[in-house]
Amino acid sequence: MFWSFLDSNYFYIKTISNESMNTYLLVLYILIIIAVCINILVNTETPSKALGYLLLVVSFPVVGVIIYLSVGLNYRKKELYRKKLEIDEQEYPKLEKQAMQFSRETLRRNKEKIGNFYQLASFSKTKNFTSDNNKATLLVNGEVKFPDVLKSLRSAQHHIHIEYYIYANDIIGKQVAEVLMEKAKEGVEVRFIYDDFGSSGIRKNIARQLREVGVEAYPFYKINLIFFANRMNYRNHRKIIVIDGNLGYVGGINVSDNYINNVDEKKLFWRDTHLKIEGTSVRNLQTTFLADWNFCANQKIPYSSDYFPVENETKHYGDHLVQIVTSGPDSKYPKIKYSFIQAIISAKHEVCITSPYFIPDKSFLDALNIAALSGIDVKILVPTKGDSFVVNTTTQSYFQELMNAGIKIYTYDKGFVHAKTMVCDKRIAIVGTANLDNRSFDLNFEINAIVYDKEIATELKELFDKDLTLSTQIVPEVWAQRPLYMKLLERILHLFSSLM
Repeated sequence: MFWSFLDSNYFYIKTISNESMNTYLLVLYILIIIAVCINILVNTETPSKALGYLLLVVSFPVVGVIIYLSVGLNYRKKELYRKKLEIDEQEYPKLEKQAMQFSRETLRRNKEKIGNFYQLASFSKTKNFTSDNNKATLLVNGEVKFPDVLKSLRSAQHHIHIEYYIYANDIIGKQVAEVLMEKAKEGVEVRFIYDDFGSSGIRKNIARQLREVGVEAYPFYKINLIFFANRMNYRNHRKIIVIDGNLGYVGGINVSDNYINNVDEKKLFWRDTHLKIEGTSVRNLQTTFLADWNFCANQKIPYSSDYFPVENETKHYGDHLVQIVTSGPDSKYPKIKYSFIQAIISAKHEVCITSPYFIPDKSFLDALNIAALSGIDVKILVPTKGDSFVVNTTTQSYFQELMNAGIKIYTYDKGFVHAKTMVCDKRIAIVGTANLDNRSFDLNFEINAIVYDKEIATELKELFDKDLTLSTQIVPEVWAQRPLYMKLLERILHLFSSLM
C-alpha cells in the first residue's frame, strides 16, 4: 500500500510539472507529507479527527496538505490566545470571586427549582456561573428581535457593547449602525466587535463609518490571506449585545436581512430563536464581551461599576434562573458540548433539539442514544435542505443510527431552520450560538444561555411543537429505501465528519 501511495504521488508530481520534476523535489515532497502526518498525529487530540486528516492528506496529494495547513492546525495548545488568556485571568479576579460566591448562594436558594438538572447548574467550576434575579424573554425570528433591539439600543445611557459573527451591509445592518452612530454622538460609549470572516462585507463601509463618528470597532482575529490562512478557523461565532451592564441579548440571529421574514415574501423563510436577558446574568455576557474586546482591541478595560452596575445586586428584575456557558480555543474544556451532554443525561422524560448543523461526535452521539434507549423521548429537528449539500448529506449519515436507538428525526419544510436550541422536560431551555458539530464544540468561540424555568421551557417546547407541524418525520422503513448511491455518498462523507 505504501509503495502504491508513492507511485501514485510520483505520477501526480510528474504530471503537474510536465514530467520535469527531479528526484530531489520528489524526496522533498515525500518528507513534507511525512512531516504533516507526524504533526497530525502529535497535535490532533481526537483519534477520529486525526484519522480523517491523515486520510485527506494521503488521498488528495498537495490539496490535502494545503487544506490541513489552512484549517486543521490545532492552536488550543499554542500561543495564539495566550494574550487573551492572560487578560481573562488578570483583569477579573475580584469579579470571579464575587460571582463564584453568588453562584453558590443562588444554587442553594433554588435547589428545588433546578431539580434533576442541579449538576448542570453546578457547572460553576468552569466559570460558567448561574444567577437568579433575571427576566428572560424568547424572541422568535428577526422580525421580532430587531425592533426590540433597536428600541433597547436607543435607550442606552452609558455604553453599548455589540459582538456579531455575521453583520451584513444591508437594510437592518445600516439601521443598527445608524443607532450606534447616534448614541456615540450623544456621548455613549459604543464598542463593536465583528468577525473578520463572517462580516467581511462591512470592512470598507459600515465599520469605517462607525469609526469616523467615534465608535470603537475592531475585527476579531483579522484575516490577511483568506484562502490559505489558518485564521479561517477559530472564528468568533458569538452574537452578544450588552447595554448599560443590565440588558443583554444572545442567540442564533445575526445582523442580516436574511433573518427578517417580512422584508421580502419571496425569499427563503428563516426560522431562528434569540434570548433577551435583563438582570444579574448580563454580567456574564459582559465578562465574555470584555475579554474578547481586550484581546482584539489590545486594551485592558478593568472591572468597574461602570460596566458591572451595583444596582444589579439590589434591583429586582425577575425570577428566572439563567446560566451563561462559553467555550472556544481559549478554554481548557469544550464546555458547551459538556453542558449539552449533561443536560441530556439529566433529563427524565424528554429532550427536544433544534440545530441547522448536526454532525455530532461520538460522545454526543452516545449520550443521545443512551437517553433514547433508557426511555427518554428524544426528538431532533434539522433543515430539510441545508445551505450546504456536503453538510446536509453528512448530517443524514447519522439518521439511521439515531433512529435505530428510537430517536425521532424531523426535517423543517417551511424554510431554513437556523435556531440552536434544546429543551428538556419542560424545565430547562437552552438558547445560544453553538451548532451541534465539531466546529462549534472545539474550533469557534461560542456562547449559550440556559434558563432554568418551567414557563420559558414550556414556551420553547411549544415553539418546537409548532415547528414540527411544519416538518416531516423521517420514517425508518422509507429512509432505508433511499437510493444506493446516496447511502454510499453518506458513508464516504461520514468518514470526514470529524473535520466539519
